[in-house]
Amino acid sequence: MSDMDFLPHKNSYLLGHSEAESLFLRAWKNNTVHHAWIIFGAEGIGKATLAYRIARFLLWADPAKREQYQSLNIPVDSVVFQQIASGSHPDLKVLQRDFIETDRKKIISAIRKGEAIDEDDLANMKKSAYIRIDDVRQINNFLSKTSFNEGWRVVLIDSVDDLNSNSANALLKILEEPPAKTVLLLVSHNLGKLLPTIRSRCAKLSLKTLSQTDVASLIRRYRPQLDEQQVLLLSQLSRGSIGRALKYADAKADDIYRKLMNITSTAKFSLEQIIQFSTETASDEDKFDVLQELIVKLFKDKIADSREPEELCEYINTINAMFADCRYINMDKRLMLINLFAELRRFF
Repeated sequence: MSDMDFLPHKNSYLLGHSEAESLFLRAWKNNTVHHAWIIFGAEGIGKATLAYRIARFLLWADPAKREQYQSLNIPVDSVVFQQIASGSHPDLKVLQRDFIETDRKKIISAIRKGEAIDEDDLANMKKSAYIRIDDVRQINNFLSKTSFNEGWRVVLIDSVDDLNSNSANALLKILEEPPAKTVLLLVSHNLGKLLPTIRSRCAKLSLKTLSQTDVASLIRRYRPQLDEQQVLLLSQLSRGSIGRALKYADAKADDIYRKLMNITSTAKFSLEQIIQFSTETASDEDKFDVLQELIVKLFKDKIADSREPEELCEYINTINAMFADCRYINMDKRLMLINLFAELRRFF
């Protein structure tokens, strides 16, 4: 099983969100499915996976057999599942940030030539900052067509947070006058940032962060090569997000965390040790990102027991600013980390 099988549109497995799933299933059984749903919660907890699960069910289930369904699961070998996995189902429209223009041209050129695009190359292509208004207007074209079998038509936006003001207002017009037998599924990582008028026109499915036990179970499923000690540490560090846990696993966050804890907790630390650790981490962008998150986590944990939380909060802002400067004005990452670790000694 490859990592591509864990992507939301191909993933049949969902853990930790049975309450939200049951809520939607009850609405479907009672024939009270709202025309638009916001699925919201922290990043990396399964919101898009649930959205695709709902979409597959709507496009597959038989309304004449409502009482027989106990979950939103559908057979992996069904035509609907396979069409959605391949992005070819005629009654599902998925909206995401598109690739930047240069990478879009590469993809279009490859399609025209009948050439396959390597999965690694595709993963490294850059996305635009927002979902554009022209992309949202494609929904109108999609909804103007008759459904494949006179059933549901589903629009899935992952994520609605990526709309800019123009595209958000274009979506609002669709929400105000939705066609019959249409469901819009809007994935959101930050409900508070959405237009109040969009929020007010949608039913809501609130997804909670996963339990540490659930995260550990999912790590074992998706990263079976890890030993139990790694699984338990990563499940602790990930703060209820399997997405974060998998990112941490691939960046070897467990090793980074142990070295970080050693540096901040040893009374007599070695400058050579700090230089070596800074050199290793600065040379890998994923490790650099993870290190920032782990340092901030250390400070947040320390705030709970501190008599001077204001100073610690202020220093978190300083840490984030230092990392941001390294990324955006091309500062020396290694030198910044060495200076940062020397400064951290004041707090640990």
